[in-house]
Amino acid sequence: MKLKNPPVNSLSLELLTELVISLEKLENDKAFRGVVLTSDRPGVFSAGLDLTEMCGRNPAHYAEYWKAVQELWLRLFLSNMVLVAAINGACPAGGCLMALTCDFRVLASNPKFAIGLNETLLGIVAPFWFKDTLVNTIGHRASEHALQLGLLFPPAEALQVGIVDQVVPEDQVQSTALSVMARWMAIPDHARQLTKAMMRKATADRLIKQRDADIQNFVSFISRDSIQKSLQTYLEKLKQKKG
Repeated sequence: MKLKNPPVNSLSLELLTELVISLEKLENDKAFRGVVLTSDRPGVFSAGLDLTEMCGRNPAHYAEYWKAVQELWLRLFLSNMVLVAAINGACPAGGCLMALTCDFRVLASNPKFAIGLNETLLGIVAPFWFKDTLVNTIGHRASEHALQLGLLFPPAEALQVGIVDQVVPEDQVQSTALSVMARWMAIPDHARQLTKAMMRKATADRLIKQRDADIQNFVSFISRDSIQKSLQTYLEKLKQKKG
């Protein structure tokens, strides 16, 4: 499954909705046992959440958008299929979150392809379920450090801290992802699926129980004047860079 939303695969409401529908179709078709998640855009896996969906809109839109973000995370995190992230580009914020839901992450060894949850750099806070997903992967202390500083790890550091499982040359990312997939496919599905569900249930339940409150928190946070100003400034900077 290739992400394709030029220029940087931002997770727009439309893309989030399409991803959820596509995953649902694959889950319901027993012919599919695994997905390699990768990017169609050279140099970027996904730049993360689409800031234009969170800036200058009304509260109803923010609520709809956040519900779609939650839905994608739950769909990926609880998937019965084997998910392998073939990270062939930069992978910050929401891009990193998607990769973290996968069972295995392969990253290209290009120093420009950094990965991490860098929300604090934009003046926003990674929600508790983003945090939980990172803690499950790299441990509490490393997550505390990474989240507060908004760290983006280049490939060698990403491997060292354990945010990715393998770093390979750019031209070997897809083939490595497929050989990893073959290894996971060799395990009987029911045993692997039950084990995955057992490992992930408590983390997923935390969000499921608090979905509405989490949406309300997001809407009230993102609607603050100070946060809107900070997002506006960041979007202006991006426009200038493009210009």
